Amino acid sequence: MLIRLLGAWIALSAVLATPLLSAEITDITGRKVEIDVPAKRVLVGEARQIHTIAALTGGHLLDHIVGWRDDFFSKDPDSYAAYAERFPALATLPRFGYVPNNTFDLEAAIALSPDVITLNLEAQKVAAESGIEEKAAAAGIAIVYVDFRVDAARNSENSVKILGQIFGAEARAEELIAYRRAQLARVTDRLAETSNLVRPKVFIERAPGNDAENGCSRSFGPYNFGEMVEQAGGHNIAADVIKTTFGDLNLEQLIIENPDHYIATGSNWAAESKTNRFVHVGRGADSAAAQAKLKTLMERTGFPELKAVKTGKVHAVWHQFYGVPYEFVAVQQFAKWFHPELFADIDPDQTFRDFHEKFLPVAYKPGYFASLNEETN
Repeated sequence: MLIRLLGAWIALSAVLATPLLSAEITDITGRKVEIDVPAKRVLVGEARQIHTIAALTGGHLLDHIVGWRDDFFSKDPDSYAAYAERFPALATLPRFGYVPNNTFDLEAAIALSPDVITLNLEAQKVAAESGIEEKAAAAGIAIVYVDFRVDAARNSENSVKILGQIFGAEARAEELIAYRRAQLARVTDRLAETSNLVRPKVFIERAPGNDAENGCSRSFGPYNFGEMVEQAGGHNIAADVIKTTFGDLNLEQLIIENPDHYIATGSNWAAESKTNRFVHVGRGADSAAAQAKLKTLMERTGFPELKAVKTGKVHAVWHQFYGVPYEFVAVQQFAKWFHPELFADIDPDQTFRDFHEKFLPVAYKPGYFASLNEETN
């Protein structure tokens, strides 16, 4: 008995004496940071990164998170409700502002003693110029940048790997990457094998009806949703004019191009919108209400004369697909809208349901897409 106890004590001592695994992580910007992995205390600089972190950590989502940005509540409350039900501690998790608009409280963040702060790529300029990077480093906190939005095709896989390292989920990250590649290939491979492919002209409008967004006819250049349109076999007409991730396409240009399909990005923005004209699509959204909002949007000046409106090829897609590594669901749905016969056998709803069952700790509810003509949905 004494020998067994002594053996157990030696084994335990060995575990306790084992040094933490130190790793050099190269973030999306090329910066190299040294951290112990898995990180014990992580401050998530954009709460919508939870969509990816949850796919990597499953039921252990909150094991290492000590704070997060406050955007989940206003930008994606339907998803927040699902995660808050599954993880009640989310409700009391410390919240922080947005680095690019200078509402991020670095001193409060330092007080939480995080090992690492994960920021989106678009925050880098302000974080560097404002001294956040330097002050965080002085406090022993690593800042790591990821990107699922600015150039998703280039950066999503690396961002998944980076978060996998931080949360000690490298194997899970590789599974997610492989799944994503396979689901995208179901569309892109078939398109590549199709001779004489005719790409319909597509206009995708960013967050129409959400008065928290700036400008009218906001769209996407050759990145993000604009790239998803191309991956799905369409031609993103805004990319002929807009060469950055986001930009404006004026009404005259839209009328001249006369797109075959119109797509609005939508979400539940009730917390930040005063007019509630946006198309509410997302987890558990009401399809009839979304269709009604789409119909109203198409009554704006110039829109009734567009070919897409006259033929009923008017759709909506969940806005948050633009910042997660499972945008393949949107690509599959776009492909069905653009080439219904070629992709008749693909069911994006089933794909997303399957993804939830394989990777996410919350149950699936449909509602992520809507069309004026139900037959095209």
